[in-house]
Formats: sequence, structure tokens, C-alpha cells
Amino acid sequence: MILPPIYAATQTYKDGLEFRYVYSFLGLSAVGIGSWCFHMTLQYEMQLLDELPMIYSTCVFVYCLYECFKQENALGVFPITLLLIFSVLVSVVYLQWKEPVFHQVMYGALVACLVMRSIFIVTWVYPWLQRMCLKCPYISSDTVCFNYRVYPWLQRMCFLSLSIFLLGFLLWNIDNLACDSLRATRQRLPPVVGAVTQFHAWWHILTGLGSYLHILFSLQIRSIYLKRRPKVTFLCGVWPMLRMEAQKTS
Repeated sequence: MILPPIYAATQTYKDGLEFRYVYSFLGLSAVGIGSWCFHMTLQYEMQLLDELPMIYSTCVFVYCLYECFKQENALGVFPITLLLIFSVLVSVVYLQWKEPVFHQVMYGALVACLVMRSIFIVTWVYPWLQRMCLKCPYISSDTVCFNYRVYPWLQRMCFLSLSIFLLGFLLWNIDNLACDSLRATRQRLPPVVGAVTQFHAWWHILTGLGSYLHILFSLQIRSIYLKRRPKVTFLCGVWPMLRMEAQKTS
């Protein structure tokens, strides 16, 4: 997952959206580049270029999602400081300890924060906001209709991104825990079937796609809060993108 996030970052910048989301897309692309370098060389330095950006980019995802209901361009000093300290500590410990399980646990903790926050937003925050919109006489009927039209997309994007990502995360851990037995089983299977059972490859595909969809979900929430009108479109009819509709004037 290298080129699609770069293109999305470019579009996000052109739409005048906050730089935190540009950094999110570029962080995802950095993980893709690091993973590409590692799997081409299998060198330890390239492994760090693969694994540490996973921590850094996910910290950006966490910041975006937990700060999505703040004023535009507001800088959350406390969460930034906390996530920065977390990133530095994980990096220092991992460079000294070199234990893959430590990296997996720290990465899993960040993912758990994203999962809990995402589910909280779509199951409690936005249903509550919808009820408040209906009761508030100062909110236009067009805004209410837009919120009702976009909320199902929020739910779908949330649960789709989480499902894809967690499936990849599950396959990654299965591959880590049962690598030898999977390799032995794969040797007894036809080549095509054996290729499909490369769980580590599926981990890269699914978590890359799940992370990309999560950024779109987070950006959609933020855009709605800032009274923009986000719309999910599909590049070439296939690849999801988020574009801003023009504001309707009365």
C-alpha cells in the first residue's frame, strides 16, 4: 500500500483538509515502503523500517480519531506529547530488546484504542447527534437530511475497515505462531492453493486496505463535524476516495 495513500494525501491537501490526515496517508505509504524494502532485502535495518513506522503511523491514526471533535486546526498538546513519549519508549525498548512479541503487543494496544473509539463513535456519539439535530430548531432540514444520508456510510466504513484490519491482524498472528506447521502443510498442497495460504501476504493486503479505509472513516467523521459535506466516491469505479461536496446555499 504505497501509491494509493500518496494519491489520497494529494487529494486531501487539494481539498484544504487538515494536515493530520495528509500525515496519516503518508504514514501508511511509509509503512508500505518500509515493508517493501524489508521483504526485498530481509535485512534487520529494513525490518525496523517496516515495523517502527507501523507504530508511528498508528499513533497518528489514534490522534486523529481521538481529536476529531475539536476545533479546526486545534493542536492537542497533551495527546501529541503522550503519543510521542509512547513512540520513543517503544522504539528504544525494541531496539535494545529485539523481541517481536513486544512490538506486536504495543501495536495491538494502539489498534485496540482505535477499535474502541471507532465503535463508540458509530454506536453512541452519532446516534445521539442525530437525535439532537432533529430536536434543534436552528439546524436546517437539508443538514438533517445530509446527516441521515451519510450516517449509514459511517457505519459501513467503520465496521468494514475494522473487520478487514482485524482479519489481517488475526492471520498475521496465526502465521507467527504456527509458521513451521503452515510451511509444512503448504509443501503438500498444489502451488496455487499454497500461494493462497500465505497468511503473511494476506496480512499485508488486508491491514493495508483496512488502514486506508480507517483513515477515510476518520476523515469523514472530522469533515462532518467541521460542517463539510464528505462523499465517498470510487476512483475508476473501484478504489474508494473521499471528496467534499459543495456547500448548498439557501
